[in-house]
Amino acid sequence: MNEKAYQAKARVMKALSSPARLMILDQLKQGERCLCELQPLFKQDKSTLSRHVRELCEVGILAERRDGVRVYLSLATPCILNIFDCVMGVIQSEAKRTSSLVSRGAAA
Repeated sequence: MNEKAYQAKARVMKALSSPARLMILDQLKQGERCLCELQPLFKQDKSTLSRHVRELCEVGILAERRDGVRVYLSLATPCILNIFDCVMGVIQSEAKRTSSLVSRGAAA
């Protein structure tokens, strides 16, 4: 793999590095939603939410569709949701490892 491919992967991973952006993806897993529907779910102002959406669109994760003044969002690449399962696997594995270390330390 060349340097540009690694840079592209890093841009996608960076776009996923925000809890707010992960929440947006989670909200869109059921299908297209209006940005106006998402706004009440976030403790951020509209401009901050729009910035998060823009980041996800720029790397090709989200797609936007405008209908008058409304902006509808959908997953451009639904396979991105697979990363949630992988990340949870890492978290659970680390929790088991950490718990195992703590248990062995208590037994010693």
